[in-house]
Amino acid sequence: MAELIKLQERLSVQFHDLSLLQRALTHRSYLNEHPEHSLEDNERLEFLGDAVLDFVAGAWLYDRFPEMDEGRLTRLRAGLVRTETLASFARRFRLGEALLLGKGEDDSGGREREKILCGAFEALIGALYLDQGMEAVQRFVEPLLEPALTDILERAADKDPKSLLQEWAQATLGETPLYRTVSSHGPDHAKQFTVEVLIGNTVCGRGTGPSKQSAAQAAAQNALSAVEAGEIVFEER
Repeated sequence: MAELIKLQERLSVQFHDLSLLQRALTHRSYLNEHPEHSLEDNERLEFLGDAVLDFVAGAWLYDRFPEMDEGRLTRLRAGLVRTETLASFARRFRLGEALLLGKGEDDSGGREREKILCGAFEALIGALYLDQGMEAVQRFVEPLLEPALTDILERAADKDPKSLLQEWAQATLGETPLYRTVSSHGPDHAKQFTVEVLIGNTVCGRGTGPSKQSAAQAAAQNALSAVEAGEIVFEER
């Protein structure tokens, strides 16, 4: 309870139902090691918070950039709600300190793991939405979006590696990158995919990930790094 009070002070938010906040901070690994507790993990709240954040960020961008086209708005929203950005919000409020983690997850650095922090922040937003509604979420989230957007625009981070590689390949070579899955392994709940990206007949990059999409993004980033390092040279058209 003391940690929840401290966290609310950091958030400048007072929950009406503290059990919602507690649930938002409860990682599945904690319940796996403490089956005697009648708690619920934060995954359902994470699902809800993800949807709420998509809406809040999308509405905020729509109002802020009335002349911007849909594609650009979509890329900016993706940058605002991506794992790294949401994990940075979680770090700002030191959410990691308040998480209920299993000992194994805690000992392996779970309190600083971006995926866990991102999930906790999404769960927090889901809890706040259930506790106080959309306006409270907007009041809490929108002040975080402005500096994050500035950073995204400065680093052109709203463009994912696949988009950047496609723009470069089409503009420089007149080619569109082609992605192909070359292997997959592991059980269904923890499968890993390997994807290659080709430009013309040249394999330019390879990446792995828990989904074909994430593996393709990793392959695109690998290709961009190879091109920038001069490891792969094409004849420009």
